[in-house]
Amino acid sequence: MLNIKMLKPYYVKEDKRFIRIVLAYQYFSLFIDNELYQFVPMESREIIIDRNRKRVHNVFDIFVFQRGKKMVYVSVADLLQLPEFLTHLHTIVAPYYDNEEDQLKGQEAMEELQQVISELEKENLRRLIDSAIDQQDRDSFHVLSDQWKKLHST
Repeated sequence: MLNIKMLKPYYVKEDKRFIRIVLAYQYFSLFIDNELYQFVPMESREIIIDRNRKRVHNVFDIFVFQRGKKMVYVSVADLLQLPEFLTHLHTIVAPYYDNEEDQLKGQEAMEELQQVISELEKENLRRLIDSAIDQQDRDSFHVLSDQWKKLHST
């Protein structure tokens, strides 16, 4: 069982795309099965947050924690399963986010773009089905019709 004892950034770097939370020894510790383990910067040493998506970018990175001679390897993905880790992370990165209104506009634009792409894909599939009918290509028609059914059944 994992519990966060402490999570403080050694420092935070930011650029246009990412917020990087750099970690160091004595700033990050976990209780693993009720024993205290200290972060050791052997493999990964930072958590990278994508500003636009507000998501952790390096979910497959591994952090190493040590207690005496015993080492434990924990992935960022495993840490993201802990609500208290997410709370600490949000507290750290919140001041680095751009204006909320700008982010909402960007998110709305992305959703609109996804909707347009989806509509274009449907129109293209319709044209391909029509073309298969015009050419009396039964095999293509059946394949494309099945694909159309899958799109509209979800």
